[in-house]
Amino acid sequence: MEISVRRKYGVTILDLAGRIDVDSAILIETVGYLIHNGELDLLCNMEEVEFIDYTGISVIAVAYKEVVNNGGRMKFAGVPSHLRGVFSVSGLDKTFEIYPSEELGLNTFKEDRIIEKIKRKPLRRRFKRLPVKIKVEYKPQGTKDSEYRAGEILDLSAVGAYIMGESKLALHDNLDLKMYLIPKPGEIDIEATVVWLCDKQIQPQYYPGMGVAFSNLTSATQKKILEFIDRNLAFSTTNNT
Repeated sequence: MEISVRRKYGVTILDLAGRIDVDSAILIETVGYLIHNGELDLLCNMEEVEFIDYTGISVIAVAYKEVVNNGGRMKFAGVPSHLRGVFSVSGLDKTFEIYPSEELGLNTFKEDRIIEKIKRKPLRRRFKRLPVKIKVEYKPQGTKDSEYRAGEILDLSAVGAYIMGESKLALHDNLDLKMYLIPKPGEIDIEATVVWLCDKQIQPQYYPGMGVAFSNLTSATQKKILEFIDRNLAFSTTNNT
């Protein structure tokens, strides 16, 4: 097995070549050295790997665990088609982030950093809520019901919303949403999960309705929602002064 190391966009790329097997402890040693030197974003480019056996998979798993235990990220790109079955049979394809190309893998590190930056912001900004009335359409995922239902968002944050609308949905239902943040950014397609259902006896003025948490949210979409909230909160403050 051969390893060459290079860097791009702040990510350390390990170009792996040859056979990954019982004689591939050099991968663990290289990863350990990189971690010791503070390089925690690692992308393994596997385009030139010819063979992996189950001992080799164990070597990769040990290296991956070492990175994660030190607060880093290790992802994989360019796994040849004839080797993907090894990852699948071992179940590691469900643990590892594997991307078709190096460029796609690199882009995910950039997105991770943006999301982390948002998470580090004070809670008052991340979870700032906007009382609002905007149109939304929603439909449950994984059912034969392909029709969108109309509703109205009464409360919006960067991580979720309260939707008022005629529906018979259950807790933990997954939804596809179309939010209309007018005048900009306009329509946003987003996924969400039902996390709360309004009780008619307690809050009749908001019934029927549900609280949803946004899921699979990209940093770009969350940024648009945050900007919409900030813009409208500022407008509301100006009008009230």
